[in-house]
Amino acid sequence: MDQNLLRSYLSTVYEIPSPSGLLRVSMDGDVAADPSLLPDPLTKTFAILTAYNPRSMLLPRRVNEARHQVLRDLLILGVYRVESCVGYEDEPEGVWREPAWFVHNMDRVEAEAFGRVFRQNTIVWSSGGRPELIVTDPTCDELGKTVAASFRVRS
Repeated sequence: MDQNLLRSYLSTVYEIPSPSGLLRVSMDGDVAADPSLLPDPLTKTFAILTAYNPRSMLLPRRVNEARHQVLRDLLILGVYRVESCVGYEDEPEGVWREPAWFVHNMDRVEAEAFGRVFRQNTIVWSSGGRPELIVTDPTCDELGKTVAASFRVRS
């Protein structure tokens, strides 16, 4: 995977739901950080999935929204608890924002399958406070290749 693309994925800020409001996190944190000190939602098992812009191809808003709704419907039919979240660049000039779904208690294998079906370069999957960026598109890198990361809570 291109190192600039990898850095971009790891530094993406996600706004995820928590009992105390939105939690802003990225995956470019300190590797030595103790995951037990993270806010509760980050210590659970979850996936962050999107259907927007498959293989990094910009699609019209209406098409992206329809794909994203289909993803949500399939997740709910799979009896997953799904909440809205968003990923974005945390740069002053950054304009990229992409809606995603925060999927509670999703198995890693199934999360990868959703990433492949919706043609995403990668997905985020986490368990026990240890996030992973997993390649789900073989044109991006070796299928299933995993980049271990660490959460950084943003203010």
